Amino acid sequence: MKFNEEYKELAVQGLWKNNPGLVQLLGLCPLLAVTATVTNALGLGLATLLVLIGSNVTVSLIRQWVPKEIRIPVFVLIIAAFVTAIQLLMNAFTYGIYQSLGIFLPLIVTNCAIIGRAEAYASKNPVKQAAFDGLMMGLGFALVLIVLGAIREVLGQGTLFDGAELLLGEWASSLRIDVLHLDNKFLLAILPPGAFIAMGFLIAIKNAIDEKQKQKQQQNAPAKESIERVRVNFDS
Repeated sequence: MKFNEEYKELAVQGLWKNNPGLVQLLGLCPLLAVTATVTNALGLGLATLLVLIGSNVTVSLIRQWVPKEIRIPVFVLIIAAFVTAIQLLMNAFTYGIYQSLGIFLPLIVTNCAIIGRAEAYASKNPVKQAAFDGLMMGLGFALVLIVLGAIREVLGQGTLFDGAELLLGEWASSLRIDVLHLDNKFLLAILPPGAFIAMGFLIAIKNAIDEKQKQKQQQNAPAKESIERVRVNFDS
């Protein structure tokens, strides 16, 4: 596989074909629990993205010196170190969103998508490819979080980017948009059951798009010439 084609394939796999949220269905616990608003989704998505890139790069750098028998505990320690660093940084600079994410921020350590990429790709490939794979997988996961957060926030409280100043600073308070006027909050969309339903619709939409593209490719593919087989009987 050529160099550019390899990067292109990594991007397609991370953003669409093998997306951690829509296809692998990994890390669903924080994905469904804290995506009540776009701000929370963006905060968790950025934290996961940074941990994925850092852990993939580190695992790729030390892959030749880690014995296979203890590779998983070593990978978990590396991921935990990056999660702790991100947690301390968010505690220092974005305390509001740090409180909103709560226990789900340290739980990034147990996100199967991160340990899965370290084991399946970063431990077998050079640093550049491992970093790009972490970037694409993290972006794919963050995009699913943001789309899910936007759907739940609009349906649940009729707004977008509510509380953006907790993550981006005071200037971001102007980003808040009132999309719908709701007299009361729609609790089903705000609570985790609403997240399950919205996630199901997102997965169904992705599968429908994939099926439509598959049918289009089959229609555009050149028809194969049928070869007529003739049985030869030497007795006649």
